[in-house]
Amino acid sequence: MTRQLSRQPQKENEPIYGRIWAQLKKFPNGLAEGSQKPLTVSGPAAAALISAGIGCFTMMFTHHLSDTSKAREKIVWAIGSWIPGSHNKSELWGNIGSYTGKETMLLVGWLVSWPILYFLWKKKNIKAKTMFFWFFALFIAATAMSWHPLFPYLPLM
Repeated sequence: MTRQLSRQPQKENEPIYGRIWAQLKKFPNGLAEGSQKPLTVSGPAAAALISAGIGCFTMMFTHHLSDTSKAREKIVWAIGSWIPGSHNKSELWGNIGSYTGKETMLLVGWLVSWPILYFLWKKKNIKAKTMFFWFFALFIAATAMSWHPLFPYLPLM
């Protein structure tokens, strides 16, 4: 009985983070299996992932800039006035307010950084470790910036 348990394949005994890492090491070749034109570079995928993090970081940076000045908050609100509900006269539904400008800055950060990074990296092979480090670092930074107990003591201005 003991021998049978010890002969189990190593995959079943491996912790979940080890199995996830083993899958990540196959990136981007794992995505290209079955494709007639398999991917040979990971730069376009890195551009997509990292630009999403840049968009989130841009939104939180804009949030802190608008919170430190009423004039900047008006500018941010004006930037996002194209979104329905930004200025609503109904007391029942209320205004979304300057949040629309912050969402707009998220879109601008994401949609501007994606093509720039794509053209810079379209023929390069970006290491998965580098790609996921920046992806998670930007998302963690944006999440930490949304955590209000940190930032009354660390103003950006």
